[in-house]
Amino acid sequence: MRAGPLPAGSPAELAALVADGLAGTNGRSALARLTELLAYGAADPADPACAAHLHCPPLAVAAAADLAVSALNPSQDSWDQAPAATALETALLAELAALVGYDPARAAGVLTSGGTESNLMGLMLARDQKLDGIVELDGIPAGADPRIIASEAAHFSVQRAAALLGLGERAVVAVPVDRQLRMEPDALERTLAETSWAGATSVAIVATAGTTDTGSIDPLHIAADLAARYGAWLHVDAAYGGGALLSDRLAPLLDGIARADSVSLDWHKLGWQPAAAGVFLVRRAETYVSLARRAEYLNPVDDERAGYPSLLGLSLRTTRRADAFKLAVTLRTLGRDGLGRLVDACHDLAHAAADAVRAEPLLELHGEPVLTTVVFRYRPQEAADEAAIDELNGQLRRLLLRTGRAVVGRTELPGEGPGRVRLKLTLLNPHTTTGEVGALLREVVRAGRKVAGERAG
Repeated sequence: MRAGPLPAGSPAELAALVADGLAGTNGRSALARLTELLAYGAADPADPACAAHLHCPPLAVAAAADLAVSALNPSQDSWDQAPAATALETALLAELAALVGYDPARAAGVLTSGGTESNLMGLMLARDQKLDGIVELDGIPAGADPRIIASEAAHFSVQRAAALLGLGERAVVAVPVDRQLRMEPDALERTLAETSWAGATSVAIVATAGTTDTGSIDPLHIAADLAARYGAWLHVDAAYGGGALLSDRLAPLLDGIARADSVSLDWHKLGWQPAAAGVFLVRRAETYVSLARRAEYLNPVDDERAGYPSLLGLSLRTTRRADAFKLAVTLRTLGRDGLGRLVDACHDLAHAAADAVRAEPLLELHGEPVLTTVVFRYRPQEAADEAAIDELNGQLRRLLLRTGRAVVGRTELPGEGPGRVRLKLTLLNPHTTTGEVGALLREVVRAGRKVAGERAG
């Protein structure tokens, strides 16, 4: 048994415990013994002191639905492996398209493993739509100079996608952000103009609706206007911020998302689903054409003509779990309003946490929360240079991990030089209280004082 959000000790100590458990377990005891080991060594996202990442405590109803899928084991690559699940995913995607603001009759989409896969798909379709020739057959045209325009705060999967798509990571042009880490509109327009003057092709603009570190939301309408002017595909990465669409209060933050050519959503973040529950949507189904594939053993033409649908041409994957089921069950159990109340509770909690940070002299708030993330740092009373403060914050976080007291995030603000390290709380448990957040921040302060004392002594 243990208490706290994760086991105390070092990674090496836990790895040794796991190795011993594997070596000493066999037969009928394996399930019970290894489950006990997994639970002991797990980070507990339901614990109020587990607040580092976009890692939510799943709803019980969603976990139960996920168990049903595991037992029935449908595979979405052909209708005859997943008859009901095929129809269910199609219906769910129409609902989610409407939530985004798309016309469900014209949109299309698929369940994905998460934002990384969804972003890859959006940029792949952008590449195939915006470059001359049949890129999916012939590759990148000779002489093409494609560019992907994204903010400095965009998710690293944008660079990864560019590499996988044969464009190269250097094809990603970083647009400066303001202090709230939102893409600067003037800088975006200037980047697009300079790209055009240089003879390059702006294949896509990636606008982020909910950056990983701060929850910041890029100006979506401006991005859509500029995408239209420069002939670029607009992909909105709403893997985090898409959950705001469930809330009447917060949905206006994503005004303009319906103008995107494609959107990524992750319901295993601000949607309380077990991973994975990613969604990729396109506004116009016909833009999916380059992904279409025919495998005679999965989606033969005569079957489709006879009314047997196939989802194969909507995904990068072949064998694919029925991840739509748990989300469909959740939406029908809680409804949009019920889920929206959970979103609002986390948003309120983030603002309460920001107030608590502001009230503590040894903590420095970076900015007001946009969604559910609070960014701050420990700042000792004793004079210290920025590099030393950076190091201290990294050390205090590791102390909290090593003692099993708290899981607090660490990040670095865009820019150059020291002074950019920050801690963050990503608050995704709607049942966490303001008192529990206060206790977590006191743990941070205690750890900071201990590390500062050790460094001074």
